[in-house]
Amino acid sequence: MTRPVPLLLTLLLLALPLSLLAGQVWIAPFAPPVKNAIPILMELRLPRAVLALVLGAGLGACGAAMQGYLRNPLADPGLFGIAPMAALGAVLSFYTGYAVQPFALPLFALTGAALGMLLLALIAGRAASVVLFTLAGMMLASLSGALTSLAISLSPNPFALSEIVTWLMGALENRGWDEVWIALPPTLLGLLLLARAGRALDALTLGEAAARSLGVDPVRLQWLMVMACGLIVGSGVAVAGIIGFVGLMVPHMVRPFTSQRPSALLVPSALTGALLLLLADCLCRVLPLTGGELRLGIALSLMGAPFFLRLLLRMRSTLA
Repeated sequence: MTRPVPLLLTLLLLALPLSLLAGQVWIAPFAPPVKNAIPILMELRLPRAVLALVLGAGLGACGAAMQGYLRNPLADPGLFGIAPMAALGAVLSFYTGYAVQPFALPLFALTGAALGMLLLALIAGRAASVVLFTLAGMMLASLSGALTSLAISLSPNPFALSEIVTWLMGALENRGWDEVWIALPPTLLGLLLLARAGRALDALTLGEAAARSLGVDPVRLQWLMVMACGLIVGSGVAVAGIIGFVGLMVPHMVRPFTSQRPSALLVPSALTGALLLLLADCLCRVLPLTGGELRLGIALSLMGAPFFLRLLLRMRSTLA
């Protein structure tokens, strides 16, 4: 069994400077200087790359924790319903016209995520049942999805409709340092909460009864998961829209190289998620498309759907 963390750190150190050079305007280090290269690097590409690292790390770790908590290899951070609630909040900012105000869009999205966290905890109650928790998350996701579709269908003008649909696709295009400072603190706090839940997640792999006998408080663990995933997913949706499949794919990529304990997956999954999102964003920038660049959410969905199908087929062959 290899230790993936040093390798992943090395790959990140190589990928980050390369991501600063890639784009519709390539900046070659040994070529004649490009006009306005410094502003392009410092104000456009560097914050975008940092944001990709922050969001990818959060989603990767959140996916590993979710799969450990639900003991389901197909679990994804969006399963809690917090991401759709955050998206609903952002959509309402476009619908009401407040999105044009500074910081109104992320504020609406974070409020939606907070409301989703509260509703999830209230519906699941103190029973701390994983099944009830999952069903509550699915109900929230269905309800918020329906309300989002309603807002789109009742959009007050074509401009608002276009903005809503474009934003829901997910992207890091035109993101700057403001978005980094919005997403970074909640994501770091969420990662700290996940790290604190690591030992309890390890005990939960033995079953709920065994975990209780080892001193795990199911209600406390449930709140840790709600708070951590809410902070991570909510802040990500607030600044970048819906970015799916990262939390699903990343744990499966690193699991063969770790002890497969949920706590041992957290750091490798965070690093792999950061690397995956950074490379995917670079790919979106350099693809020669007319009418703008490929949306990051679409690119990851195109990658994630075959990956998900492969997991399903492998599970079917195992059960057969």
